[in-house]
Amino acid sequence: MVTIVDTLSNTPLRPRHPEKANRPDSISPAKPAWIRVKAPTTRGYADTRNIVRENGLVTVCEEAGCPNIGECWDKKHATFMIMGDTCTRACAFCNVKTGLPEALDAGEPEHVAEATFKLGLAHVVVTSVDRDDLADGGAAHIAATIRAIRAKCPTTTIEVLTPDFLRKDGALEQVVAAKPDVFNHNLETVPSRYLSVRPGARYFHSIRLLQRVKEIDPTIFTKSGIMVGLGEQRHEVLQVMDDLRSAEVDFLTIGQYLQPTKKHHAVMSYVTPEEFSNYETVAYTKGFLMVSASPLTRSSHHAGEDFAKLKAARDAMTR
Repeated sequence: MVTIVDTLSNTPLRPRHPEKANRPDSISPAKPAWIRVKAPTTRGYADTRNIVRENGLVTVCEEAGCPNIGECWDKKHATFMIMGDTCTRACAFCNVKTGLPEALDAGEPEHVAEATFKLGLAHVVVTSVDRDDLADGGAAHIAATIRAIRAKCPTTTIEVLTPDFLRKDGALEQVVAAKPDVFNHNLETVPSRYLSVRPGARYFHSIRLLQRVKEIDPTIFTKSGIMVGLGEQRHEVLQVMDDLRSAEVDFLTIGQYLQPTKKHHAVMSYVTPEEFSNYETVAYTKGFLMVSASPLTRSSHHAGEDFAKLKAARDAMTR
């Protein structure tokens, strides 16, 4: 039996995914050449890591094992993960720790704002763990973080990547009222894969969540993303595109799923760069303002540059 050990926190002997420890290993095929990245070693990477550590922050870049961390941190781009480093859900694809989270840190919104200021971010991405243990799913804390960044960095644009707030009445409205520039909520995969990949979520609830953002405030950009290589079929990916456009989602990301450990869902296939290019072309024909589709695409990868393109695309439509 293999035990997945947490090597990122201050308690390195704590199992990172206790619910997965007794699962049989899932073996993925070897990574193709186009999926490989270099280990981070630059001075910019080290500087970003120091700022994150000094402010006691958690980043999804580290917790989720993002392959783009070297590139992004070298440019002083980091995605902050708030409300702790422990998630109440146990999705089969995710490397974030699972278990019972600790109480919220009331000072965290200010710490995120301070780090945003020190990094000089023109565009900041804030995500979070799922907090099903909280009455509002952490919505008030997310809203407080948005407000703190606005106060400290008034010219910085803000993107939030939120949980689904399942069965948390009024939670979404709190986040939208804080007026992030981009509201992102990832579908992660196609509906047929939810029971094995994202069992704690509900596909049509997530679609409705994104649609509701536009109903409340049409000025907020909406964004969602999926991973491919989890056993989905091409026609299912195209149907997801149609469902998102029905909800008036502006921005779609599609990236390759990579297996964090052998206890996570296996990679069923590696989608070629040519297939990603085709998905991007089709998505644009369906009406998305912005599409990012490539093997290493992640929700917050190039988020600042993509926001500028997203805004330019909307402006072009209104001229």
